[in-house]
Amino acid sequence: MTRPALPALVSGTLFGAGLALGGMTDPARVRGFLDLFGAWDPTLAFVMGGAVLVMAIVWRAVPRMQTPWLAEAFHLPTRADLTPRLIGGAALFGIGWGVAGLCPGPGIAALVIEPGAAAIFVAAMLAGMALVRLFEAKSA
Repeated sequence: MTRPALPALVSGTLFGAGLALGGMTDPARVRGFLDLFGAWDPTLAFVMGGAVLVMAIVWRAVPRMQTPWLAEAFHLPTRADLTPRLIGGAALFGIGWGVAGLCPGPGIAALVIEPGAAAIFVAAMLAGMALVRLFEAKSA
């Protein structure tokens, strides 16, 4: 394994472990969070809040750094416009998340915990990604 791959492996493992410990690989927990007028489960709000807190601290620290620790330069977003593609993708992501109770990170992490159900989600996700590339290639 090359040196640049090690931080990615450690980060991915930590992310997956956090998702599993937070219960985000359980679709019932995610659907419980989205069920505002039924048996609402606030667990996901705490997981999201923890992520937002960490990101807020890092986002404030980045401008004070000359370069990142493990790269030659920062790769920060430069666009702030809302396009139909962005809005449509966000809507599709949200609908899929609500229906399946999984999003890409927890879906992949769930392959270890509950491979049968997660494999269906991951296969559908990969098929959707392939379809988008196919349609974008045809429209270009």
